[in-house]
Amino acid sequence: MPVLNEGKALRRCLSALELTEGEELIVVDGGSSDATVSIAREFTEKALHSERGRAAQMNAGAEAASGDALLFLHADCVLSDGSFDVIRETLSDNCVSAGGFWLSIEHDSFKFRVLERGANLRSALTRLIYGDQGIFLRKETFERLGGFREMPLMEDIEISQRLKKLGRVAFVNPPIRTLPRRWLTEGPVYTTLRDWAIAIAYTIFKVRPEKLARHYEDVR
Repeated sequence: MPVLNEGKALRRCLSALELTEGEELIVVDGGSSDATVSIAREFTEKALHSERGRAAQMNAGAEAASGDALLFLHADCVLSDGSFDVIRETLSDNCVSAGGFWLSIEHDSFKFRVLERGANLRSALTRLIYGDQGIFLRKETFERLGGFREMPLMEDIEISQRLKKLGRVAFVNPPIRTLPRRWLTEGPVYTTLRDWAIAIAYTIFKVRPEKLARHYEDVR
C-alpha cells in the first residue's frame, strides 16, 4: 500500500483487512508529515519508506513482499469480506495475468451509482485496471514485467496495458469500496470528465504523463 499523508483514511482501510498467516501487510510511505506512519505501525511491522511517487512506493513494497501474489491497494479503498480468497481463486487460473475488483463508491447519492456503472463499464470494455480497483497479480508476473514504470501518473494504466498482452485481465466481486473524496472535493462531473480525458489522452494520443500530471492534484 503506497501512502502519503493518509492519516484521515488509513486506519479505516487497515482495520477492514482480514489478515491471516497467509497474508502480509506492507505499507510504503513517501514522506508523510501527518500521523500516517504511526498509524501504519499499529497494523504492521513492515511500514517502510521510499522515494515519493506511487509507482516507486509500490515497487518498493513488492520487493519487500515474501508471498507469491501481490495486491496493490490504495489507502482510501476498503476490501470486502472474502476478497483474499477471491484473489487466490482468480490467480489459480493460468489464463489470468492479473485482476481487479469491480468498483463501489461509498456514498448514498444516486449520482454515485451512475459513476459506478460508468467506471465498471469502462473496465469491462477496456480491461484496464485502475489503481482504486485493487490491482492483483502473481509476483513472478510482476517481476517479469519489471514492475511499475516510475511515472507521475498513469502507472496503473501503463502496467495494465502490458498485462493484457500476457493473458486475461479479470474483474471480480465482491466490489472494492472507495471513498468519494475526490468527487466531493472537485465535483463529480468535472472529476469524471477530467479523469476520462486524461486516460484517453494517455492511451490514445500518447500524451506524456509528466504533462498530464499538471491537471491532476492530490486530494486527501
